[in-house]
Amino acid sequence: MYPREFEYVAAGSVEEAAQLLEDNPGAKVMSGGMSLIPMMKLRLLSPELVVDIGRIPGLNTIEDRGDHIAIGALVRQRQIAESPLIPMALKTAAAQTGDAQVRNTATFAGAIAHADVAADTPTAFVALGGTIVAKCVDGEREIAADACFVDTLTSALEANEILTEVRIPKSGGGSAYDKLGRRGGHTDYSVAGAAAWVADSSGRECRVAVGGVGTIPALASGVMEAMASGASPEDAAERACEGITVLEDLYGSEEYKSHLAKVFVRRALEQAMANAS
Repeated sequence: MYPREFEYVAAGSVEEAAQLLEDNPGAKVMSGGMSLIPMMKLRLLSPELVVDIGRIPGLNTIEDRGDHIAIGALVRQRQIAESPLIPMALKTAAAQTGDAQVRNTATFAGAIAHADVAADTPTAFVALGGTIVAKCVDGEREIAADACFVDTLTSALEANEILTEVRIPKSGGGSAYDKLGRRGGHTDYSVAGAAAWVADSSGRECRVAVGGVGTIPALASGVMEAMASGASPEDAAERACEGITVLEDLYGSEEYKSHLAKVFVRRALEQAMANAS
């Protein structure tokens, strides 16, 4: 299927792109296009204007800024998977995002803006406690990971905002990500997955996120509470879906996906604790 007719502008700067969004309500931003273009072909989205930010200089770098790692909006998933600056949970999630062609084109920031619950890197982003920088004609603001995702395919970005940077805190410790892909492997969309960060090998101070099973990648607050109380990863993982509405779909029942969430939370915690030590 072909998309409906639309206008296309390759912006030369963030300021130009922001102005185009301000002047054209309903316009969509494209970075890698790996999510936007398929949705337009299926006519799930039909914007009158596509603003391509892919040629804007300065948005394709990963920088160590002392207390955090700054990841530009045009940094590809392959760069995330290969960078020594990136925590292991996010590196692993990026490495398990699609095939080589997808990883060479798709951007990490685009995956967050797209807010697909079955994507890998947003789950790791939540577990690592990152923030995004959103810019519009009126200025910029930061949005914490915990408030970044609103619903399926809906982020906290306003229609006139551009995600220009993702910031990952340098918290030390260890982190990990694991999942089950839709075709049983690690390079397809997630049926269920989990990411964990721990401050040290005890695992008492941790952040754990679950993706693929509900409407958004979400913190597993019950797991974190249990770990803080001294529970083992296996026992804490029993609370993986506490507070999360598990959705049945073509890839599994509520019971099956709840079971998978527990399995991958345990695995992610155990691996993160091992990485921390």
